[in-house]
Amino acid sequence: MSVKTKLSVMISMIVFVLLVLNVILNEYSTRVNLRNDIQLKMMSISQQVAANVIQNTREVEFVQTVLSDKMKLASFSAASQLPYHADEVTYEQLRQVAEHVGVSSMSLLKQKGANYYVVQSTNPPEIGDASNVWAAHKSQTIEQETLDYEFWIGPDKLTLTDNTILGQESFYTDRNLDYIIRFYMKSDQFTDLRKISHTTSLLTELKTGNPTILEITGFNPDLFGSEPIKEIPTIVSIEQLKESAVSFGSYEYGEIEKDKKSIKESLQGKMVFREETINDRTVIKSFFALSEPVPYVIGLVLDKSPIMKLAEEQRNNQVFISIVLLIVVVFCSYWLSDILLRPVRSILWKVNEVSFGRFDDTIEVKRKDELGQLAQRVNAMSKNLNIYMTKLKMAFEENRSMKEYLESFINHTTDAIHVVDLDGRITQVNRAFEQLFGYTTDEAIGQMLPLVPEHLYEEEQQTMELLKSGKPLAARETLRVTKDGEWISVSATTSPIQDKHGELRAIASITRDMTGRNKMEELLRRSEKLTTVGQLAAGVAHEIRNPLTTLRGFLQLQLETEKLNTRHVDIMLSELDRINLIVSEFLILAKPQATRFEVKDVRFILGDVISLLDSQAHLCDIEFETYFDQENCRISCEENQLKQVFINVLKNAIEAMPEGGRITIEARRNDQHHVNVSITDEGIGIPEERIAKLGDPFYTDKDMGTGLGIMVSQRIIQTHQGMLEIRSKVNVGTTVTIVLPLMKEQAIEA
Repeated sequence: MSVKTKLSVMISMIVFVLLVLNVILNEYSTRVNLRNDIQLKMMSISQQVAANVIQNTREVEFVQTVLSDKMKLASFSAASQLPYHADEVTYEQLRQVAEHVGVSSMSLLKQKGANYYVVQSTNPPEIGDASNVWAAHKSQTIEQETLDYEFWIGPDKLTLTDNTILGQESFYTDRNLDYIIRFYMKSDQFTDLRKISHTTSLLTELKTGNPTILEITGFNPDLFGSEPIKEIPTIVSIEQLKESAVSFGSYEYGEIEKDKKSIKESLQGKMVFREETINDRTVIKSFFALSEPVPYVIGLVLDKSPIMKLAEEQRNNQVFISIVLLIVVVFCSYWLSDILLRPVRSILWKVNEVSFGRFDDTIEVKRKDELGQLAQRVNAMSKNLNIYMTKLKMAFEENRSMKEYLESFINHTTDAIHVVDLDGRITQVNRAFEQLFGYTTDEAIGQMLPLVPEHLYEEEQQTMELLKSGKPLAARETLRVTKDGEWISVSATTSPIQDKHGELRAIASITRDMTGRNKMEELLRRSEKLTTVGQLAAGVAHEIRNPLTTLRGFLQLQLETEKLNTRHVDIMLSELDRINLIVSEFLILAKPQATRFEVKDVRFILGDVISLLDSQAHLCDIEFETYFDQENCRISCEENQLKQVFINVLKNAIEAMPEGGRITIEARRNDQHHVNVSITDEGIGIPEERIAKLGDPFYTDKDMGTGLGIMVSQRIIQTHQGMLEIRSKVNVGTTVTIVLPLMKEQAIEA
């Protein structure tokens, strides 16, 4: 997809998102506004109905007052025309009085027991009927202008609707009468009064002017929705509610339980709105409480469908307009993108030329805006790149030559070189590595090869930690394992490879095969050993001659006496054991053996060497004094090589004491990890300037010496990871100190 198309699509998508958001926000705003308008409209209608109810209620009260006054005057007139005793009143008298005062019917009531019964009436069939006079009396405020009479009317039969009512009752008595006069007026007798107090006409007008109004209902909160409803019989249907709790209007869209809850909420002083689906219609119901002059709750039901239809029409118009705008934006954005990207195409052409290494052609710049400046920079960049490319080609040739030189040097050197990452995986090897260890390049790259013997793993790990911490490491002699499992002696030099920030990235190791040199050193050790053996031969012969003389004397004694003396036999056996020990030590020293490290106690090795040299020391009038530590001094060593070192040192000490003396031999643990072996003589000493040269090949001040003894001894001690130190004073004596590492488990125990 081209940039022009992408730019057009991006602009179109942004506009599309904005249009969609506009439609959504407009839809939301429309619905909110319509909801607010509906609520305001319903509140206004409810307030109109409330105002009408207040007015009609006052008119009803006025009508009730007029009726009460009229019936009171009629009661006074009738009482003045009738006898004091009910038995004296005739039907005809009652009829004439009723016509005179203008009532529908007239009855006389007397009390019998707890009830009142009709004793005379203008309607003879009701004579003998019981009448709840005191219920009516208690439901009204008793009119007592004086203490001579009582007048009250029955329950209010007038309503705020246009439905026909049955009539109105009144009751009268005074202290002269032994009965109660009851008047009854039919509805047609106060029709003119009723015409001034009704609400149905207003409801009809409101519904006619607002087709969305489905229903207006006036609720009596004392009978519908409030707590006192528990005191009346349970209402189980809407029809019963209409008869008892609906003061005016209709109640066709009713949900009794929800409406009860809404009526209770409206009585708390707020207008309640609720959306419901009733009679397959989505409607909005509102409840508005009116507290004066009498409590009413006005319920209003509004049809939501026409309102939602209006919102849908507005939404459809918005969608249509948005689609038209989006189409216009798509075409305009595509056209504008083409205009804007024309200079970019020129720049792209130039970049393509540069990418193929063609720097000669330039962009013709005609603009002075940012794109024109960009074109100028691209031309300048092309010119500079041409210069830099020429330099890079020259540098590349130099680097290639240097790389070939280094690769040739690395691959043709006799030292094995390999590079490992920080995880220990090999990343590069040379040919000498393949020849030394037996692994091909493919076998080595990416692998963690077992080049280090198992017993040196911890030592190698410590070396790597020192290297990672930044400490320089000198070349060290150690052992390595080839592919075939063969152990080889090598000199290893390990160096860090760091990036430009000084961070360690890899580790390079240069390994040199020390097998040839070690063989040469072994030959030197053997030569020195043979020299030592030759020098010890006289002492050994003298040492053997003494026990042989003892054996010969005891054997002659046995022959002469012809008796076997067991004590003499024990002495002869001990002398034979001594001869065997001397010969065995001499053979061990003289016989070449393979290097094999074993765990030995350095005190026992010194004891064997002292036993071997003791006869030579006696010949030279020299005495050995030993001071050995009581704790174990076990080390990992090659016993024969350590004996050779101790023999060389003791032999030098003996030769440095031509007049005899004392040689002190100590073996002590100086700390938890090392044991010190010190050999001190009382000889002629060594000048200080010559101590530094000791160990150099063929450097000696002895007539028959080779100068290899100290050198070989130093090599052996280094192989055992130890240290050999010589301190001397002329005419005082010389002390040779040998420090050797203890076994690890022994160091832990300590």
